[in-house]
Amino acid sequence: MPDLKPNTRRAAVPLPAAEAAMADETGAPLRRALWLDALDQQLRPLLPPGLAPHCRLANVSGGQLVFVTDSPVWRARVRLAEAEILGAARSVGLNPTAVIVKTTTVPLQPPAPAGATVPLVSATARQAVSDALASLRESDPSDSQDSGAPAPGSATGRAT
Repeated sequence: MPDLKPNTRRAAVPLPAAEAAMADETGAPLRRALWLDALDQQLRPLLPPGLAPHCRLANVSGGQLVFVTDSPVWRARVRLAEAEILGAARSVGLNPTAVIVKTTTVPLQPPAPAGATVPLVSATARQAVSDALASLRESDPSDSQDSGAPAPGSATGRAT
C-alpha cells in the first residue's frame, strides 16, 4: 500500500468571483450593500404611491432608517409619510424608531440613453400618435399644391 501523507495538498477548486470577494471579513461591506439593496427592494412596494421612484433606502443604523431623495419636495413627502414607512419596515422584520431623510444632487435613477425611445404600450396611445401625425400631414402646406399652380422655383413650361 502506498504511504499517504496527512498534509498532502488537494487540488484547489477556484471559487467564483462573487464568492471569493465575500469569502472573508473583507467581504463584509459587499454583503451589507447586498443586504441593504434587498431590503430596499422589499420596502419599495410598501411605500406610499408615487414615493418609490424618488427615494431609496441608504442605510439602517441602530433604530434609524436613512433614506435618500432626489429633491427637497420628496424629502418633505418622506417625512410626512414617516409613520407609514416605519410600519412597512416593521412588516419586513425591522424594528426602526425613526426615519432620517437626506437629499442628493445626483439623480437616483440613471438617465435614459440618448436616442432611446419608450415604446408605446397601449393601442389607444398608438392610435393617438398616428392620428396626431395624420393631422400634421393634412395641414402641411408643402404636401399640397394650389389648384395646379407651379410651386415656387419650378419651371413653368415656357421657353425664355
